[in-house]
Amino acid sequence: MAAFSSRSCLQYLLHLAQDNLDFRLPEIKALLALRGKPFHPCENFREKSPFWCLDGLSEEDVHSIMARSVCAKSAFELWGHGQTHSELRTSLLNFPSEIMSPFMHKDSTYRINVYTFNKTLLFADRIKRIDALEYLPFEGTVSLKNPQHIFCLLEDYGTDPNNIPEDPNYIYFGRWIADGQRDLIRSHSVKNRHFIGNTSMDAGLSFIMANHARVKQDDLVFDPFVGTGSLLVACSHFGAYVCGTDIDYNTIHGKGRSSRKNQKWRGPDENIRANLRQYGAQKMYVDVMVSDASKPAWRDAALFDAIVTDPPYGIREATRRTGSHKDIAKPAEGVFEESHVPVSQAYHLSDIFTDLLNFSAHHLVMGGRLVYWLPVYRPEYCEEMVPLHPCLQLISNCEQTLSSHTSRRLITMEKIKEPEEFDSLAHLSDPRFSAYQGHNAFREKYFSGLNKKSTKENNKSDVSGD
Repeated sequence: MAAFSSRSCLQYLLHLAQDNLDFRLPEIKALLALRGKPFHPCENFREKSPFWCLDGLSEEDVHSIMARSVCAKSAFELWGHGQTHSELRTSLLNFPSEIMSPFMHKDSTYRINVYTFNKTLLFADRIKRIDALEYLPFEGTVSLKNPQHIFCLLEDYGTDPNNIPEDPNYIYFGRWIADGQRDLIRSHSVKNRHFIGNTSMDAGLSFIMANHARVKQDDLVFDPFVGTGSLLVACSHFGAYVCGTDIDYNTIHGKGRSSRKNQKWRGPDENIRANLRQYGAQKMYVDVMVSDASKPAWRDAALFDAIVTDPPYGIREATRRTGSHKDIAKPAEGVFEESHVPVSQAYHLSDIFTDLLNFSAHHLVMGGRLVYWLPVYRPEYCEEMVPLHPCLQLISNCEQTLSSHTSRRLITMEKIKEPEEFDSLAHLSDPRFSAYQGHNAFREKYFSGLNKKSTKENNKSDVSGD
């Protein structure tokens, strides 16, 4: 282990949750970027590992990350590590005593935790692990309930539950710094949300999207397919002012049939504003309005710090826009315009994404981010399917598997230049900027996959029945 010259040379260990694996690295990178810090992993970095060792950070940087991350469980100031307990001992004994001593003096209280990943140790074995650390110069008093300092011995037994080794693959020891925000997943669960719909976004994914978008205090965030406002709730939690639009009048106004199991109609106070009020974020609520995403009502200016959204895929919610295939589409005679409900028509997925990227290019501030979900048919997926725009740089592309044949990908893009006159013709000179028409068949492929699966299951049951 390299010698430490000062606290600026310290390494920090992140313990990450083993769900949403694809989303973890972009989230940590985005949170570091908010601090103006690059992502510098130590040697032998493995993205799928539950433990990441990072260089070049301060304790304040780590606190900032953990104050927002829902992918990271805990963070530690790394004092020692090794493939065996013998190597760990050598590493710890080489750690500078001047860094250790403020946390080990006789007037301090402390506790040592033992954590094992992918293996459960008996209580007696945990005590043996702690007793084996007697070579460390602890002079303080043990306090299990309310210690001033918490230390942790972490053992990594790999990620294969069917092949657990007898001895750990790697061992770490460090001082606990902070826990992540995993509690937000429970406290903001859709199950307890005041106003929900068929497509309300999972709380954990909502906060991940807000982090990917680098949403911060006093930002203005927009969701053009706002639905029941789950993404607005997450962004407002991080101090952003939020607004949105949706073509569905009933959803925007909280009217119509309820999505709850034992409730037929929505109540009088079921709306997006009530959701933000539920979490004490009503002051961050700008407003929402009924609007067609294909015909934006906004003035031509860079208004938003981030656009975070989940467009409809045509599965649980229809993809519709105002318009008619007829030559003339206007209210019938004698019908007041104020009460007129416009005719709607199909809004193809390829058009949705083209319009979304164009809107973002014109209405994001420079450096602002667009974060959205892209549904894909897995057997046909390739990177060329991801929509591109000359003004937007692709930052990350993370997959969430929905079934054996479908998934959706969380796409994060950043505005790198202002739109120019010829950007609308970019697809003519570069096919990468052309709309991928295959997205339009996602609904048919989604249900054809379900039908094939149902047919196979029926055939199996017929065979077993015979």
